[in-house]
Amino acid sequence: MSLQLTRLSPALGAIVEGVDLARPLSDSLHREIRDALLRHQVLFFRGQDITPLQQRNFAVRFGDLHTHPIYPQHPDARQIMVLDTEAVDLQDNAIWHTDVTFIETPPLGAVLAARQLPEFGGDTLWASGTAAWEALSERMRALLDGLTATHDFTRSFPLKRYGQSPADRQRWEEARRQHPPLSHPVARIHPESGRKALFVNEGFTSEINELPEAESRALLQFLFAHQARPEFSVRWRWQEGDVAFWDNRCTTHYAMDDYRPARRVMHRATILGDKPF
Repeated sequence: MSLQLTRLSPALGAIVEGVDLARPLSDSLHREIRDALLRHQVLFFRGQDITPLQQRNFAVRFGDLHTHPIYPQHPDARQIMVLDTEAVDLQDNAIWHTDVTFIETPPLGAVLAARQLPEFGGDTLWASGTAAWEALSERMRALLDGLTATHDFTRSFPLKRYGQSPADRQRWEEARRQHPPLSHPVARIHPESGRKALFVNEGFTSEINELPEAESRALLQFLFAHQARPEFSVRWRWQEGDVAFWDNRCTTHYAMDDYRPARRVMHRATILGDKPF
């Protein structure tokens, strides 16, 4: 079997045909998908009828899976995170962010399946940190090289939104204890492609460590705006049965929160990565 790929934009994104994600991946198909992910950074699969267990089994072929400290888990597969607007506050998804950068080995990628969608709205955008880095001037890249930034769990998961009940507060406090702020490079080298990408995001990056507070704030504000430029991005309009698979090491994404009070339910498997360098 050979994949058919339709490229969506110069920066990133491709639609993948010729694969049924409900079936176990052969070694050759696994390599094809991994190679396509490296080239296109986010892949979209239409019309996939997969269960949470099948989604988990597909994702685990690419690495060990992460269990989120806050979001609920699916009862059939604890590694599948349930993003249900009727069950949990999802405001933190409606900003440009990179998933779970508050851990030492942020995710390699994630597999997101659409389960229930609003009649309209609820699109997701992805942007290429590689394209954003390469569009910076040589002098700006030289300034950023060697800088590190703090990533803080509480920026997207503040106690005031995730500690409403005693049980929620206890879970939040345990998550906060296990995930103190830590540092990653402002620009990381992709461990497989060797290309450099910006690695700061509005969701979790709080400061650039080597700069005074005012300079850090101004530079991060510029970088966040730069990453969000339309030419670095692709926008996906979901259909039920869609699955997206993205490289979390070199992308940011933004889930549009424009459909309330309609309900949106998504399932995500998150694949652990390595320590950024």
